[in-house]
Amino acid sequence: MAPITPSRQQYLDIKAQHRDAIVFFRLGDFYETFDEDAHLVARELDLVLTRRHEAPMAGVPYHAVENYIARLIEKGYKVAIAEQLGDPVKGLMPREVTRVVTAGTVVEPTMLDDKRNNYLAAVIYDSSGARAGLAYADITTGEFACTAFRGADIRHQVDEELARLQPAELLIPEGGMEPASRSPTAEMKPAPVANGSGARASTASGLGSRITPVESWRWELATARQTLLGHFEVRTLDGFGCHDKPLAIRAAGTLLAYLQETQRGALDQLTSLHTYSTAAYMTLDAATRRNLELTESLRDGPGESGIRSAPTLLLVLDASRTAMGGRLLRQWINQPLLAREALEARLDAVECLFHDTALRLELQQVLREIADLERLTNRAVTRIATPRDLGAIRATLERIPFIQAVLADMVASDAAARPFALRPEDFDPCDDILALLQEALVDELPATLQKPGTIRPGFSDELDGVTERARHAVEWVKNLEPAERERTGIKSLKVGYNKVFGYYIEVTRANAALVPDDYIRKQTLVNAERYITPELKEYESLLLHAEERQLDIEGRIFRQITEQVAAAAPRLLATGRALAHLDVYASLAEVAIRHRYVRPQLTESDVIRIRNGRHPVVELALHDEPFIANDAFLSREESIHIITGPNMSGKSTYLRQVALIVLLAQIGSFVPADEAEIGLVDRIFTRVGAQDEIARGQSTFMVEMVETANILHHASPRSLLVLDEIGRGTSTYDGISIAWAVVEYIHNHPNLRAKTLFATHYHELTELAGRLPHVANYNVAVAEDGDRVIFLHKIIPGGADRSYGIHVAAIAGLPRTVILRAQEILAQLEQEARAPGSRREAVKALAAQRAASAEQLALFGEPTSHPIVERLQALDVSNVTPVEAIRVLYELCQLIGEDG
Repeated sequence: MAPITPSRQQYLDIKAQHRDAIVFFRLGDFYETFDEDAHLVARELDLVLTRRHEAPMAGVPYHAVENYIARLIEKGYKVAIAEQLGDPVKGLMPREVTRVVTAGTVVEPTMLDDKRNNYLAAVIYDSSGARAGLAYADITTGEFACTAFRGADIRHQVDEELARLQPAELLIPEGGMEPASRSPTAEMKPAPVANGSGARASTASGLGSRITPVESWRWELATARQTLLGHFEVRTLDGFGCHDKPLAIRAAGTLLAYLQETQRGALDQLTSLHTYSTAAYMTLDAATRRNLELTESLRDGPGESGIRSAPTLLLVLDASRTAMGGRLLRQWINQPLLAREALEARLDAVECLFHDTALRLELQQVLREIADLERLTNRAVTRIATPRDLGAIRATLERIPFIQAVLADMVASDAAARPFALRPEDFDPCDDILALLQEALVDELPATLQKPGTIRPGFSDELDGVTERARHAVEWVKNLEPAERERTGIKSLKVGYNKVFGYYIEVTRANAALVPDDYIRKQTLVNAERYITPELKEYESLLLHAEERQLDIEGRIFRQITEQVAAAAPRLLATGRALAHLDVYASLAEVAIRHRYVRPQLTESDVIRIRNGRHPVVELALHDEPFIANDAFLSREESIHIITGPNMSGKSTYLRQVALIVLLAQIGSFVPADEAEIGLVDRIFTRVGAQDEIARGQSTFMVEMVETANILHHASPRSLLVLDEIGRGTSTYDGISIAWAVVEYIHNHPNLRAKTLFATHYHELTELAGRLPHVANYNVAVAEDGDRVIFLHKIIPGGADRSYGIHVAAIAGLPRTVILRAQEILAQLEQEARAPGSRREAVKALAAQRAASAEQLALFGEPTSHPIVERLQALDVSNVTPVEAIRVLYELCQLIGEDG
């Protein structure tokens, strides 16, 4: 049992308050962990385990602590940082936890991706499971928002929003949410405790988020509302637009309370709460984001860079010069708009910079010198800003007047046919803060406040006085030796210094008689005596304490400056967001010029018309051959395209490129095409590729069916559906049947009839074009020269009757004997297919049966001429009474009897 010393008791008291976290206890130049925390840290970080007063101990140097904390956070742990505060009290250094670091509350730059938000989210359902509230915040940028959901597919809606946000940490009620259906949020469970200390967070399946349960009382409406009212210092939440959304309030209030607890109230950066509706944005489910590779590559996953190794839409579009612009562009890609007016404003801004190359290059050069104003401001708000952080804010603000001048010239120019999305007044130069930073801080700033030299001379009379006295003391000591030699006549007199005795005057024994009366003996040596004088002692004290005194004054001044910067956080953050928007407009214009993109024409119609469209990512990956552009035309009259053709011919690329062009148009970007008319879509659904989810016990075919079911249940007439090889994961007859039925359902369902690109190897589906009026056949052109097959990658009208699978197998390198045998088997199967009872004959019979059914329905004549139909059409269903409904039903029965 370790003895209970005062510092030990101090640690135990702190640990008792943070049982679910690893406590990093500051002891001088180290952060130490003790007891079970020490065992855990030593194991997880591969540190040496030692002992202090018989208690297990493992520590890390204070200057390298960020790296160690980052590794623990990555493993799912919480870390409570207990800092030394103030002066020792009766020998014991005051300490308290200043911050609890979790996955969603990280602020250290080395632990964050510059161009990716680090979201903390909270989700709560009501007792019926029919309503939900969600809130999220990024404390490094000041973003704080909430929303509410309702409807039969509530779980699906929440999962889609979480898939967009990809929060680093997700708060849920203690005990879990017990959803009725399996989904990412359905698998959320309370975090287990690792070795009794430092709770390791569990992960939501499919999200990659750390799950943190929060006490139930935190989620109560009254508690959450009061937390929000107290933080924003208001009497009502009406101004934030969430007063009638109790579940959104509960989620936002709980999230804020969690931040207040982990960040110790340093949350001045959260200046507002934005209430939004997901109905204002295009919905993209997790499968669609994955299949279109918007921000993460299917091949390499997140974190890779370079188009060749990780081809994503984000990497193609990201020519941003600032971290703020990079984060905003990611948000736009993940949340396309539905409002045409807002999109046209974005496109106007991109077009202005597209046509004015000189202006764009000028702005981009300045933006290259802009620091991450959002995160730097929030480091000031949390009082962890370094001198270089404030120096970067100063350098950024110094460039704002130039940006304002450029925008003012552009607004005044006749070349600006439409108002630019940003105005000079959107960029607050914060003149008072800039003047303070220029006057207070030196030009070349140190990384930390470990040594004096951060505050500019002339800013503080107190500091200047200490500095001047120290400088005078140095000069006085420097001149002491020649002055004393002249005064005493002792030519061998020396002035020296050592760490034990300090400054001294050394005189040899031979000159002892010449020593003045004001000399005080300090030390006796074999051949000499060392002395001090009262004046020397005074200057020695001044010199020895000057640096400490200077550092103390500079630290106090620096903290005051940081407080003033933090007080200006709302203005600084607004300027940061304006800079981010400007950077994104310039980035999209740069990419449009670089890759020959055009401005899309946006409409509210059902038409998608693309001329010579290209895949934005694939075309950049091709180096040895040009990308083959293709047209696309989807309308209400021709809403479903059945696309057939061989493997490797480009069907999947074509499907994705149409979806990506539509998505690009709805984030406000130019598109890779010669011309594009885009009727705005409310959702894009994709069912592309095969993927097992063995952890959930789902096969490839099961995943395919689940995703297809999701599409059919949630698509609308304004949606765009991209379906690739539906039904291929099962037997041939099952697959054809399912694919056929899916196309019919999309075509015939009155609440669906969505624009659809349906790629398939089931050539039998081409029969549908002759049976369903809104279905059209397309195929990928192939040129044959003897045994040689050339894929032209061109989409043309008509259906294909061959897959060329054996040719692809040969290209892939299968042994020639296998290829020859496959050709023999293919010839035999094709012969059998022409026989009665074959698969092809069965499909023809099915088509004939469907046609016969349609003809039988027509035997009654035109539907509008039948008396039963006329009676139903004349019925006002909204106003009919129960008694009248029974009477009408009786009349209809009589009419049916007469027809019978």
